[in-house]
Formats: sequence, C-alpha cells, structure tokens
Amino acid sequence: MSKSKTILKVALPLLLGVALVWYSLSQISLPKLVQYFKDADYFYIVLGVMLGILSHASRAYRWLFMAEPLGYKPKFANSFMAVYSAYLINFTIPRAGEIARASILTNYEDIPFDKGFGTIVAERVADTIMLLLIIALALFLEFEFIYSYFVDKFNPITLIFGAIALVVLAVALYLFVKRSTTQFALKVKSFLSGLLEGALSIFRMKKKWAFIFHTLFIWVIYLSMFYVTTLALPELNDISFAAVLIGFILASFSIAATNGGIGSFPEAVVIAFVLFNMLEDPSRAFGWIMWSTQTLIIIILGGLSLIYLPIYNRKKTRI
Repeated sequence: MSKSKTILKVALPLLLGVALVWYSLSQISLPKLVQYFKDADYFYIVLGVMLGILSHASRAYRWLFMAEPLGYKPKFANSFMAVYSAYLINFTIPRAGEIARASILTNYEDIPFDKGFGTIVAERVADTIMLLLIIALALFLEFEFIYSYFVDKFNPITLIFGAIALVVLAVALYLFVKRSTTQFALKVKSFLSGLLEGALSIFRMKKKWAFIFHTLFIWVIYLSMFYVTTLALPELNDISFAAVLIGFILASFSIAATNGGIGSFPEAVVIAFVLFNMLEDPSRAFGWIMWSTQTLIIIILGGLSLIYLPIYNRKKTRI
C-alpha cells in the first residue's frame, strides 16, 4: 500500500470524527450536555461499564477455544490484556488493533502471527454473523414500523422500483463477481469465501458449543449494556425495545465509520431514537454518556494492559 493511501486511511476517519464531534456539539449547548452528565444516575452507568468489561472478558476467554486446536494453551490474562490493547490501538489507527492483538499473542504466547491473526479474523466472522442476525431480528420484529416509515417518507411506486432496481443490481453484481477476474471481484470472492470458511470452521471446533455460547453471551451483554445505560437518564426510561435495538445497530456501524465511533456514535443514537419519538437532547446526551464512559474504560484498561503485559510475562517466566 502506498504512503498516500495509508495516510488517507488514517486521516479520513479521524477528520470525519472531528467534523461529527463539532456537528454534535453544535446541536446541544455544552452547559446542557454537562448538566445531563451531572443529573445522570451513575448506578446504571457503572452497571453498563461492568457489563462492557464482562463482554470483553468473555471475548478473551472465547478466543482460547480457537487457539486450542492449533496446539496452544494461552493464558487468559494475556488474552484479556491483548483484547483491551487492541481496542485502545483501534482509536489511533482503524483496524490496527487486530494486527496488534495478534502480535501480542506472538510475543507472549509464541503463537505464530499468521495463525493468531487467522483466529482473530474467524472471530470477526462470528461477530459479523451475530450482527446480521440482530439486524434480521429488528426487521422481523419491526417490519410494520420500518415499512410504514418508508411508505410515509417515499412514494410507494418509488419504493417498488427501488426494490426491483436493488434486486437487479444484486443479481448483476453476483454474475459480475462470479465471472470476473478483476481485483475488485477477487477481493469480494475472497471476503465471501473467508466468511463462509470462518463460519464453518466454528462447527469443526472441539469446543464449538462453548464458543457459540460465548458468542451469543457477548452480544446479549452488548445489548444489555446499551439498554441499561439508557436508564441513567429519566427522559429515556420509557424507551421501547425496538428503539434500543435500532439504536444499538446504528451505533455498532458508527464505530466502524470513525476511530472508535468518535463523533459518529452519539449522532447514530440520535437518528435511531428520534425515529421512535424520543427527544433529541437526551438522546444525544445518552450517546455521549455511553460513548465517553466506555471509551474511558478502554483507555484505562488498554493503557494498563500495554504497561503490564511485559511485567506479567516476565514474572511468569521467572517462576
């Protein structure tokens, strides 16, 4: 990859994040946002933080099941610290955390980089499938609402032609990817092939049911963490499950849009909650509370992990 492309991959998400922070703070006065932080019920915020730590601990433990078939028995502590280190590094360079996590496991567990990175990619496949299932659940539970929303916003004839156009485009893209030998087509085929291979590899795992349990557990905890934190603001106490579900989905995508969701996370929450007639100011305040508290924990535990990793492993070696 050329130097200019590397700079763009790092700079663009960061610039977008800064722009979205400016936009978000222009939509709510800083004193009002600070007041929301002061008035919030920190019992639910702390509970949300604890659930976040629990989900990451489960992620670290789940990875041990993937290392075992490779002939390695890594320590849970190293896996846990590698997870938090990866999250912290992702705030600086998008997707660099996965590479750093594999490197940490290579340094402290002697797992070859390519094998360690391969297991992390397979993990991402499982998480992608879970997110797709949550989206499917949202479409199933809220089909009438989503359908009514689009009918109200768009002409039904336009929607029909749009749906037909999407189907035609999907078929054309499928045929193009299947027959083409261009770099784009090969990348798409490689991605889809990896997605399928990663999904099937889960069922060939020795402890596949434990892996599947932890995968479900992680995402249930993610949703619970999101919902519990809404209870910190009285204005959101009557929020519907549908709003939580849609808000969670959009917020999950926002994390990939900018470095760790900076700027994009609160605005994604606002877009979702306003659809369900929630007030804009508390929705935006919730987005900032949720994002800032979870980010603070990642910075603290990620930083401590990077510091303590060599100390912890030096002590173990001496023993």
